[in-house]
Amino acid sequence: MIDHNNIDGAFRSLFETNMGIKNGEQVLVFSDIIRLDETPSASDLDRRTRLNATARKAAEFAVQEYGSGTFVEFPATPASGAEPPQELWLATFGDTIIVALDAAGLLKKLLAKAATTDEIARAREIVLENKSDVVNIIIALANNSTSHTRFRALACAAGCRFASLPHFDPDMFHTSMTVDWAALAVRTSRLVEAVNTAEWVRVTTPNGTDMMMCKQGRYAKGDDGMLTAPGSFGNLPAGEAYLAPLEGKSHGTMVIEWGPTRKLDEPLRLVVENGAVVRIEGNDYRDRLEARFAENANCRNIAELGIGTNDKASRPDNVLEAEKILGTIHIALGDNTGFGGTVSAPFHEDYVFYQPTLTLIMADGSEQVILSGGSLIL
Repeated sequence: MIDHNNIDGAFRSLFETNMGIKNGEQVLVFSDIIRLDETPSASDLDRRTRLNATARKAAEFAVQEYGSGTFVEFPATPASGAEPPQELWLATFGDTIIVALDAAGLLKKLLAKAATTDEIARAREIVLENKSDVVNIIIALANNSTSHTRFRALACAAGCRFASLPHFDPDMFHTSMTVDWAALAVRTSRLVEAVNTAEWVRVTTPNGTDMMMCKQGRYAKGDDGMLTAPGSFGNLPAGEAYLAPLEGKSHGTMVIEWGPTRKLDEPLRLVVENGAVVRIEGNDYRDRLEARFAENANCRNIAELGIGTNDKASRPDNVLEAEKILGTIHIALGDNTGFGGTVSAPFHEDYVFYQPTLTLIMADGSEQVILSGGSLIL
């Protein structure tokens, strides 16, 4: 159990309970710094400053307690899902792999997220040939997520255990990170098992969201915070069942009331056809989304459906914790290649929906409600 007055107790739980650290393992902790062209709010500036400082302390703790803890920081990437800079790749994979990727003409393509399927496969071969050079544990405490990147996928392919904590607030060490991890794992597993009986999922909410999402040929997985097996990857705080809906099939309307770090001044309506956003109605946050869509049409993709399972998560103003709140669902746009999808984009952003009703639709047309008005009824 974490000592709420002692950050060292939180770090110990992170490394020993969640990551299962072993003697002699190499630990890398990274964070980002605010770019000159960013203008975060006062509250977000405070959180991000504390986040960076906490990341540095986590690396120092790893050195003191386990003998290894490299810290890397870099200017924040443009968005979640964008590849981190080469310096982080070098610290993670080592000189031999990076030189080989560069010599094969792959490094720049990977950094630009422009590598083909065959090129990604070749990059994977290079990494696996030298996998002993790859760090064993990564604690990703950057503000923007690196979950949906080639960097993360290749690190995990080599056996690295990767904890992703984008938008993390250090206060979460004393709230959603104090969940009963064993009970969370059981709850999440039961939910995954139920979702995997369906071919379609319907999500409705009191504010007007009504989405049909196709699950044919796709399988839900669970994120339960136990990242002790080689190649493990997940968010912390954890607590969700998630899947990549089949591309080109989802349709309906999403009514978004919360952005990643704040409640919107007015709801934003996204109209979805053939698996992609085709129209935006509303003003708040619209410009940001339209800018992403203009940069890359794949950002319109309905990338993920997730269901929260963490009964200690509660805050709606931080998407990392909000999407884990028991009884919520979240839908993401953009990249889904890291968990079973086929759409690559330099963008992945989740939106949380409250008091949802989630109905599973089976191949024979029968239905099962597993969330009703935000209450789990499995």
